[in-house]
Amino acid sequence: MMVIRNAFQSLFVASFLLCAACAAPSVNEEGEDEAVVVDQPGASEAESAPEAVADEPGAGRADKSEEGEVPLSVAESERKETPPSSHELAEVVVQAKARHEQIHDLVAEAQALLKGVQLQYVFTGTGKRETLRGRPVAFALWSEAKMAWSVAQVEIPRPPVKWKPGGRPLAFTLRTPGIEARHVKGTGAERLMFAFTSNGEPLKVYGRKFPVFDNQLLKKKRWREVAATAKPIVYLPFTEDTLDPLFVAGGRDYLLSTARKAIEDLRAARVPSAAYPGELMADVVPPEVITTLAIIEQTDDGDFVSKGEEAFNEVLSQYGLKKDEAYRYSVSRAAAIGPMQFTNKRGNGTYSMVVRRCPGARIDPDFERGATNLLNAMKAAVCLFDIELAQMRPEIREAYRGNMKVLGIFPVAAYNGGPKNVTKLFKVIQRMNVGLGDLRAQGEESPDERVTCPCLWHEVDDEIRPVPIPRYNNENRWYIEKYQNILGSLE
Repeated sequence: MMVIRNAFQSLFVASFLLCAACAAPSVNEEGEDEAVVVDQPGASEAESAPEAVADEPGAGRADKSEEGEVPLSVAESERKETPPSSHELAEVVVQAKARHEQIHDLVAEAQALLKGVQLQYVFTGTGKRETLRGRPVAFALWSEAKMAWSVAQVEIPRPPVKWKPGGRPLAFTLRTPGIEARHVKGTGAERLMFAFTSNGEPLKVYGRKFPVFDNQLLKKKRWREVAATAKPIVYLPFTEDTLDPLFVAGGRDYLLSTARKAIEDLRAARVPSAAYPGELMADVVPPEVITTLAIIEQTDDGDFVSKGEEAFNEVLSQYGLKKDEAYRYSVSRAAAIGPMQFTNKRGNGTYSMVVRRCPGARIDPDFERGATNLLNAMKAAVCLFDIELAQMRPEIREAYRGNMKVLGIFPVAAYNGGPKNVTKLFKVIQRMNVGLGDLRAQGEESPDERVTCPCLWHEVDDEIRPVPIPRYNNENRWYIEKYQNILGSLE
């Protein structure tokens, strides 16, 4: 039955794509760059649509759902999915594809469908009071029951978005009749996602079209130019619909292989270590340590606390599905961008410092291009690790040299919050009466001796036991906890 079902699905989708311009709502036959502009001069500023409401002060902790604006140059370098060919679709008639292969095809088909969908920009007010009402976003939805595609148009608040996770619901307007929508996560290019149903049937989201705006024009409130210069990107954030064990395993392998490639490139260039004179930088940072950062930087603390390892699997699944495209559009409120979340405030931040102090690594000097390229960003992360290690106390460097993965907690702490966190962590470990040489990889917690984590693990009487990390910086404590959990899964 699966063969017949897949054959029918493929033939249906092929015919649907041929007539997508007439079957999907708001389709633009001229191409994706033409924006539809609607004037509503009678609407007042107060009627301007969805302006998100801020959460109560101090409630909750900032997470990845609080997104910044993607630089326009990053959107302009968007990579395209290759839609399945008619030959590939015909193969499904003969043999059923595995689930992860079907997801790949559906994502590519959704991208082809969304390419011709117009995003409708609506303006309210007149003269100096004219404003862009909201940000239009389109979603490609697949009905398993009907074996058919549909497109949902949603309008969310335009920047600046004041919504916070855990607060009031994000205000939005659904523009497509016959479909119900619920906001799931995010507000920006990397994470914005909705769940959709039609007549009680959950629809699967396999594509999303999102307009990236020019940040400078946003600041100047030149709304007509904002819409005219918007760059629509077709990019699918993580959804439960694409979570698959093979993507999780593939994502883990992809990250590790990219980290190894970054380190081998540094070895081939014979980049010297600043932390250990006379040694190569490639021998100072294990690939597993750098791989953990690519996962940690895209995992919410809240998701980790509530979901545990599953939170990491969601990130890995996205890497397995999207490969080098994954998390290119990840931008924090602090303007950290890309998979490794580098910052470069006013062109003279961490990324530029690494470029200057690690010339032999040949790191791309263009911040927005380099920080969104995983291989390049991993090289930069290795260089930053080495720079941070060189500034640490001799006893930390000596202990790290003998146990790099476990003592990786120190450069990881520095990566998250700078040298001050290394000093705080070292003093905390001293207060815990734990020697650096006694620290070990995460072990199995005894059911009879439950400990409240975040924790470090140390050896006592030939047993590996957890000990809680005292409070010094809550974000950094959880960062270290995530590091140890991920590292254990990579062994």
